[in-house]
Amino acid sequence: MVDRRVRILMVKFGDGYEAAMMKLARAFSEAGFEVIYTELQDPRAIVNSAIQESVDHIGVTTLPGTDIRTFSTLMELLRKEGAGHVRITAGGFLDEESIPKVKAMGVVEFFPKGTTYDELIDWAARNIKATEE
Repeated sequence: MVDRRVRILMVKFGDGYEAAMMKLARAFSEAGFEVIYTELQDPRAIVNSAIQESVDHIGVTTLPGTDIRTFSTLMELLRKEGAGHVRITAGGFLDEESIPKVKAMGVVEFFPKGTTYDELIDWAARNIKATEE
């Protein structure tokens, strides 16, 4: 039995929205999750951070102009580094045609722009579990 809070690495693909990201991180922290927020956008740097911080999950905010191929790279690097158990969700700005594509790459859920913090936290509480270190 794992006796620690769930650790979530929050990242974003794209520029801007720092204040919104900080509000999201605070909401998750107040809900009992341990949140690590980084401005890193390079998939290798994100994976390194995920491993160093022993996270259970990565939450990606997609901003306008996100190249969805970045998700494929991120998933591949997690597997290569032995962190394939770290699941990824995403949310934000993405066109309807891209959502099934990122899910096919391994993103477990996509939350469209407008999803409430309560909806995100409820999903996380039901679906993200702390892993053994």
